[in-house]
Amino acid sequence: MIKLFNTLSGEKETFKPLKSKTAQIYACGPTVYNYAHLGNLRTYVFEDVLRRALEINGYKIKQITNITDVEDKIIKKAQQEKKEISQITRPYEKIFFEDLKKLNIEKAERYPRATEHIKEMISLISVLVKKGFAYQGEDKSIYFKISKFKNYGKLSGLKKRQIPACRQAGKSVSRIDSDEYKKDNAQDFVLWKSAKSNEPSWSSPWGAGRPGWHIECSAMSMKYLGKTFDIHAGGVDLIFPHHENEIAQSEAATGKKFSRFWIHGEHLLVDGEKMSKSLGNIFTLRDLEKRGFNLLAFRYLLLGTHYRKKLNFTWQSLKAAQNALNNLYEFFRTSDKSASINQNQHKSALIKYEKIFLTAINDDLNTPKTLSIMWKIIKEKNLSGGEKRRLLISFDKVLGLGLKDAKPEKTVEVPQKIKDLAQKRELLRNNKQFIQSDALRKQIEKLGYLIEDTISGSKILKKP
Repeated sequence: MIKLFNTLSGEKETFKPLKSKTAQIYACGPTVYNYAHLGNLRTYVFEDVLRRALEINGYKIKQITNITDVEDKIIKKAQQEKKEISQITRPYEKIFFEDLKKLNIEKAERYPRATEHIKEMISLISVLVKKGFAYQGEDKSIYFKISKFKNYGKLSGLKKRQIPACRQAGKSVSRIDSDEYKKDNAQDFVLWKSAKSNEPSWSSPWGAGRPGWHIECSAMSMKYLGKTFDIHAGGVDLIFPHHENEIAQSEAATGKKFSRFWIHGEHLLVDGEKMSKSLGNIFTLRDLEKRGFNLLAFRYLLLGTHYRKKLNFTWQSLKAAQNALNNLYEFFRTSDKSASINQNQHKSALIKYEKIFLTAINDDLNTPKTLSIMWKIIKEKNLSGGEKRRLLISFDKVLGLGLKDAKPEKTVEVPQKIKDLAQKRELLRNNKQFIQSDALRKQIEKLGYLIEDTISGSKILKKP
C-alpha cells in the first residue's frame, strides 16, 4: 500500500483510487512563454516519480497535464515581438517536451491546451453564474464570489479575512492586479476577462474576452477525469491562490469533492531564495549542458532530497550528483553479469531488498532512502553481479536514472603529459594533500581534460 502526504488533510494517507486499478492524476503544466527552469523541472520530476511509484504498485495511470497557452505574460511577449500568441507558445511547448525527454520523465496521457478548451470554460462559468457563485463586474468581466463559498481556504488554511493582509504582504490573489478590474470585493478572482484591444479574445454570453488562469485547470481536469478524481499535483507555490481557487470554483459548480489528494513539491532554492523568473536567478537545462553535465545527474540530485523538503541548488552539489551517477554507471559497465550459482542461497537477500525498496518508495516517495538502498546492494556480498544488476534495473523503473542503458565510454587517447599529471594528482590524493591535488586537477582541466573519481579509480575524460 502506498501512502502519500495529502495537503488537504495535512497527513499521510493510504492511496486507493476511485476506479479500481486506475489512478487519475491532474498535474499543473507549463505556461509556455519561456524555458522551464530547474525549479519548474523539480516539480515535473517529483510528479514523474509519483506516477512511476503508482505503476510499480500495479496501477494504471491516466494523467492530464495542461498547457497554458494564453496568459498575460504570453500576450505581453507576443506584443513586444509583434507575433501571434501561437508563434510564442508552440516553440516553447516543443522545448518543454524535449526537456521532459532529457530527464526521463514519462509522458502524460494527454496535454490539453487552454486555447482549445474555451467552450468547456465558458460552460463551467455559466454554471457558476446560474448558481449565484459568480457575477459580472462593471467592466463586464466575470468574477467568483468568494464570500458565497463557505469552505474557502480549506487547502491553504488561509481564512477569507486574511486575504487582504496576504495581498499587502505582496502575495497576489490572482494573476491580475487587484485594482485592474472593477469587482464587488477585492477578494474575488476573475473567471472571464473582458476583451482589451490588441489582445486575443473569444465570444461568450458576457461579451468578448478570455479566460482567467484558474478556470482553465478546473475545466480541463473535469473534462478528462470527471467531477471528482484521485490526485491533483503541483508545486507548493500553487497552493494559494491557484489550487484554492480551483477547489472553490469546481466544488461550487458540481457540489462534489474536486480532488481527493493534493500533493505538492517544495521549492528549489538558489542561495537560499526560490528559483523564479521574477527574481532573475534561474537556470535551465541549457545551462547544465553548457557546463558539460549529464542531465540525469540533475535528476539524481533531486532524488537525493525528499520532494516535500526545500533543496538548495549549487554547482558543487550537482557535480557530486554527477560523480555518484557515474559510479552507478561504472558498476553497470564493470560488474559481472552472471547470476548466482545457487539461486535459493540468495533468494532471501533478493526478497529483503525488494521489500525495503518498496517500503521506502511507498512511504510518501522516500527517494533519498531508495538511493541509499541501491548503494547497499552494490556492496552486498550475498548477491552476484547479475542479481544486483536485475535489482537495480527494477528499482530504476521508479527512479528513472537510465541504468539499463548505461554504456561503456569511448576510449580517449590521452597525451602522456596529461597521464603524468593525473598520476601525480593520484599520489597527492593518497597522501591526503588535497590542496595540491586540486591544483593539478584544475591544471588538467585547462589543458582540455577532466578527472573523474569513480569506485574503480580515477578516469581521464576529454572535456566537452
